[in-house]
Amino acid sequence: MTDTSRQVVLRRANPADAADIARIMRAALASFDWMPVLHTPDEDLAFIANQVLPHQAVTVAEAGENVVGFIAVKGEWIEQLYLDPAFTGRGIGSRLLTQTVETMPVAKLHCFQANSGARGFYEWYGFQAEAFGDGSGNEEGLPDILYVRRR
Repeated sequence: MTDTSRQVVLRRANPADAADIARIMRAALASFDWMPVLHTPDEDLAFIANQVLPHQAVTVAEAGENVVGFIAVKGEWIEQLYLDPAFTGRGIGSRLLTQTVETMPVAKLHCFQANSGARGFYEWYGFQAEAFGDGSGNEEGLPDILYVRRR
């Protein structure tokens, strides 16, 4: 764990975090040249405020007064895990993931096949590919992988 990671506080998200979470999600997705842009920033914010925060357990990573990452979980599913691209590679995603899955007997998530960095990250933490999709099951239309981790 790097010094930067230790300076980051993990806490439960609240409705006031919606704009920061939407900004991080958009920046993370925009960092991939293969990711299509399907929504406007206002649509991203509405999604976070109306679908994610009220219906998922969301933890944010905060560096100083800035939210720099988040993870969202619903049941066995890790629905979202994004970091501000300027904060990747510092152990923050590892902290978010390990804290989240430590009490989950089974954790599931989808990852795009093109996201080789995320694939390696999840596999490092014990997730195993259980199914490969052709993209017909997601709005991006991109081939994906179902990952599952069992304790």
